[in-house]
Amino acid sequence: MFRRRDGGFRQKLVHVTLRGALYGSWVLGLFPFTYDSWTRKLHRSKWLIGYGIVLNVGIVALILANDTESETPVRMEVFQRNPLAERINSIHDYHSLVMVALMLLRCYWKSGDIANILNELMDLQWRHFRHYPLEDCCSFDDFVLHRGLSVVLELFSMLVMELGMSPNYSPQLFLGTTGLCIMILVVLLGASHFHLAVVYIYRCVWIVNRELLRFANQLAEGETVESCKVDRLLSLYSRLLELNHRLAGNYDYQMVMVMVSFLAANVLGIYYYIIFSISLHKEMNAILLFIVPQAMIINMYDFWLAIAVCDLAERTGRKTSTILKLFNDIENLDISLERSISDFALFCSHQRFRFRHCGLFYVNYEMGFRMAITSFLYLLFLIQFDFSNL
Repeated sequence: MFRRRDGGFRQKLVHVTLRGALYGSWVLGLFPFTYDSWTRKLHRSKWLIGYGIVLNVGIVALILANDTESETPVRMEVFQRNPLAERINSIHDYHSLVMVALMLLRCYWKSGDIANILNELMDLQWRHFRHYPLEDCCSFDDFVLHRGLSVVLELFSMLVMELGMSPNYSPQLFLGTTGLCIMILVVLLGASHFHLAVVYIYRCVWIVNRELLRFANQLAEGETVESCKVDRLLSLYSRLLELNHRLAGNYDYQMVMVMVSFLAANVLGIYYYIIFSISLHKEMNAILLFIVPQAMIINMYDFWLAIAVCDLAERTGRKTSTILKLFNDIENLDISLERSISDFALFCSHQRFRFRHCGLFYVNYEMGFRMAITSFLYLLFLIQFDFSNL
């Protein structure tokens, strides 16, 4: 499924990261497809869907049967001091449960559409893009490595949060923590499916842009370029854009809930931090001073990666229009070639690589910054609302 690229340690690490995401998704029942190496196609498997449902229901039951909050005195002190904090924590727990259920249900319910999208993306990669050198596409490698690192850091953060804040290690704590780590891994890998598909689409668009730039340089040097080559790139570009829209439509609800979960966790973390240090007049020891900030930093890192991959694809799509403008400076173009370039430019002016989740907002750096500021304002509102209890 993954084309192995000859190269150094970096490329091998990218390949291992992609393989790890694939096999981890299979083991956790998140990738209900079998791969036919002869036809290079993914096929939906009802057995894997059933396995995923049974496994994840069992994990949720394990978490509910082994509540880790009662094993954490710091949290219990905060909840006893401030009932609102306990109520908000319960709402956040329900949100997390709904997020996991929605991610799994959408994964299985939309598995036919997802298989078609991935099959078409693999077909494009094999038929049209596999012969191009990819060593210069560093952003692809960077994002895959950052995505893998973020998953590892989130698991590390959860272990530190659960084990570092509990003075007593009991079987119930270990079982509950294990279930929570597996469930977080399910959410992170489910989100990674969308992110990795987007970054593959980005790489294909990057190749199209590089080919257009090569054509412009050839024409500037007096060489000839056939119009059919530009038409072929336009056809590939339109197929990639269609795949992008279909992919966003299948993952928008899940991605919104994941991003909201990261921001909400940071807001609640600071809120509990204020209650513990100010309301309870507790001194923050070295462990708590490390646990809370590291969890917030890792959450923001993961949140910003979700924003960055969409912004990367959007910016690369905008570069296509910029590259096409270079052809305006070239004189004596062939009529058919000029028509092909005009068609490409007209298409790019009306169709763009953008991610609009749930029809509410576009995902890019600007919106990510607004969401971060809004979460901070929610924190201020929460403090003002509950000021009398602080």
